[in-house]
Amino acid sequence: MSSEERQGPLGYRLARLWDAADFRKVPLRTIVVALVAVALFYLAGKLIYRLRDVALLILVAGFLAMILNPLVLVIQRYVVKRRGFAVSLVTLLALAVFAGLAYLFGDPLVNAITNLANKLPSYIASAESGKGWIGHLLLKYHVQRWVAQNAPKLVTYAQDFSKPALSFGEGAVSLLIELLTIFVLVLLLLLEGPKMRRGILSVLSPRQATEVTRVASQVNRSVVGYMLGNFTTSVCCGITIFITLDVVNAPFPGLWALWVALVDFLPIIGGALAGIPTVLFVTGVVSVTAGVITLVVFLIYTQVENHILNPIIMSRTVRISPLLVLMAVLIGASLGSWVGGIFGGFVAALLAIPVAGALQVICREVWRLTGPPPADRDGDEDLEGVGATSVTMETTTIETTTVERQPESAEPDEPDESAEPSQPARRGYQRP
Repeated sequence: MSSEERQGPLGYRLARLWDAADFRKVPLRTIVVALVAVALFYLAGKLIYRLRDVALLILVAGFLAMILNPLVLVIQRYVVKRRGFAVSLVTLLALAVFAGLAYLFGDPLVNAITNLANKLPSYIASAESGKGWIGHLLLKYHVQRWVAQNAPKLVTYAQDFSKPALSFGEGAVSLLIELLTIFVLVLLLLLEGPKMRRGILSVLSPRQATEVTRVASQVNRSVVGYMLGNFTTSVCCGITIFITLDVVNAPFPGLWALWVALVDFLPIIGGALAGIPTVLFVTGVVSVTAGVITLVVFLIYTQVENHILNPIIMSRTVRISPLLVLMAVLIGASLGSWVGGIFGGFVAALLAIPVAGALQVICREVWRLTGPPPADRDGDEDLEGVGATSVTMETTTIETTTVERQPESAEPDEPDESAEPSQPARRGYQRP
């Protein structure tokens, strides 16, 4: 059977193509492999971009699982031995905290809405009769006549307003679904985390498993340190706002301080997001002067936290430089908003510092493993001593060999007739 019949038409043509390329010294195989690699990387990038929302949820769930894992280990060590029960206790504790926060924020809001609904008829009656500050404003600016003249336009505006309301409702439902998804992912990661870890380490050699375990522990320590540092700055911010609101006699100072502390977990932009509704509330409920005082406190504290507290605390807990902390937050927020919009920007800003700490640990280990082995201070002298010892040993060996070796004689020795004949001579000897 010929080579053409054995390879087939396609294989024969490919063989001729490779031979022709080799004859002309064209790296055709390298070109084909490079094109295939570029195509695969392009398709992988498109796939990751298509699944960016799912990847974002998995990233947030992994971050939360890494934060809750030390608590699970503590409960597993001192309370219950089985990990499933420990994860269940941590889950119940997290649900209790979430329910408590929902009650603290929801109860005043529900009471305010109920109070407004009960007093709304009296407000409308006072406005129609021209009583109260609302009625005086309506009479002064002739609002009732304007409403009567533009009633059809107002109906159209109300119908147009229903579309943003529906969009807001859809966004709220999708947010609840995403939170539920993150909760389930965190629960599964806490339960299956040790199995996944053992499975990954089982395919590595003992030395590689030791290195991976050590690097993973350093990364975990960096992330936990970040959360402790962030918790410290958030507590400082909450205490500052609580004192300020208590001084200006604003209602619910503890609730607003809790709100500011929670939102302040977002670096760089957390203070601004927490301060806007707080300042508006104090301005509308207390006075303009109290609102201005609160605004000034927010501005001063935000600058102090972003440029003094955050870099110093993060550099001591996460152990990265303050400049790298600031750069990580800015770059992470920009990339996150580009990939996932506002939610992606928030998540990236929240995860930028621990990711920077993890990358610092990984880069340091890669630099250490790929570098030359550390030489001793007297390495050259030790090498010279080893070389001299080797030369001495070789000289001694040569001399010993020379002494033990017998010199060969130029002439063969005379046979000794008295000596016993050798074995071949014995065999060849015949009695006469």
